[in-house]
Amino acid sequence: MLLSFRGRPIRQADVTFLRELIARNPGLSRRRLSVKVCEAWQWVQPNGQPRDMVCRGLMLVLHRAGHIELPPPRQAAINNAIRHREIAQLEFCDTTPIEGSLASLGALEIRLVRRAEGESLFNYLINQYHYLGFSRPVGEHLKYLVLWGDRPVACLAWNSGPLKLTLRDQFVGSPRKAYAHNLHLIAYNSRYLIAPWVRVPHLASHLLGRIACRISADWQALYHHPIHLLESFVDIERFAGTCYRAANWTCVGRSEGRGTKSKSGERTSIKELWVYPLRRDFRQKLLAP
Repeated sequence: MLLSFRGRPIRQADVTFLRELIARNPGLSRRRLSVKVCEAWQWVQPNGQPRDMVCRGLMLVLHRAGHIELPPPRQAAINNAIRHREIAQLEFCDTTPIEGSLASLGALEIRLVRRAEGESLFNYLINQYHYLGFSRPVGEHLKYLVLWGDRPVACLAWNSGPLKLTLRDQFVGSPRKAYAHNLHLIAYNSRYLIAPWVRVPHLASHLLGRIACRISADWQALYHHPIHLLESFVDIERFAGTCYRAANWTCVGRSEGRGTKSKSGERTSIKELWVYPLRRDFRQKLLAP
């Protein structure tokens, strides 16, 4: 074994293949080379797209270790933290209070805005009004913008489930390694914002219920696989989790106040993990080979 990448050994045969591929295609960019490697090795995402970003990471590791020689990059990298924090500033957003009963609102539109009209508004609202701010999602994710007429009232962001959650392991009833291959069947509610000018009782739980009815089909349409379990963390120092309880979610426990990225002894806010199975046999689906 030469070295490993993401915990997996890299074989000499793989390195030889990459060297020959680069030699046969001297005019290709690093990106085009990674696509060719994905085609040869059948590295594809569940939605059929090549895993070229992962492949480029592998080739860069081998390049830096001196095992292969990649062509010079065609352009300077722009994938930096400052650029990713840039959010379009809106000139105007109507913040006139929206009050009354849920029934009095009438029809509410729940719009998918990932790479679609409304995404800039979604990003702006999260960055401006959510206590965690905006964080550019990585991997599979959906963004829902809720509109009352042409006015935004709520935003919900969903990502693939976190890799390691002891509380989830306990709820599933199995160690993580038993269902790690099916983590893509779990969706995590990473951001939930009711706009601060909206004061409508029961709106938050109502929207959770409507999203639960459609998210699996929406995920299937984009990523070609369903969702069987929803989950979310609630910071108990800020919120009571009332909307999740009202939407029939289940609280499965509290964190110990130590985040996965915190330093030894450093305390973070204590959070509750709330879950909502989308089908009764979700455990069998997660544990299926």
